[in-house]
Amino acid sequence: MAHLQYSNGEGFGEQLSDHTHYSQAVRGWDLTTGAVPVDFGQQIDQAFANVEHILQHAGGKGWEQVYKVRCYFAPLDMADEHHLVRNLKTYCPNHRPILTAVGVEKLALENMKIEIEVVAHLGD
Repeated sequence: MAHLQYSNGEGFGEQLSDHTHYSQAVRGWDLTTGAVPVDFGQQIDQAFANVEHILQHAGGKGWEQVYKVRCYFAPLDMADEHHLVRNLKTYCPNHRPILTAVGVEKLALENMKIEIEVVAHLGD
């Protein structure tokens, strides 16, 4: 799909892309160091900030253009949903994207508890 524009964050995102031959899926790591916060709330906060950064890096406006969100949780614990809701309200104050939450056994990196995948509309 050569007509699509792929993007990776600087630093760790570029290194991981080169090593694994894929464009960055935004996860709860620090974009420059690759560190994964231990605290679940901090992981969600970092994942949302990463999505904002990558969308803007790719030429978009950020979360305001996101209309679909898919979250992978390892494990899925809806007792922690307030972290997700807080970030959705912060990053999407003027709209409510559709959301799918999926529980998985494990994610790619050690101690990673959340991965967020979004679809954004870059048009009007």
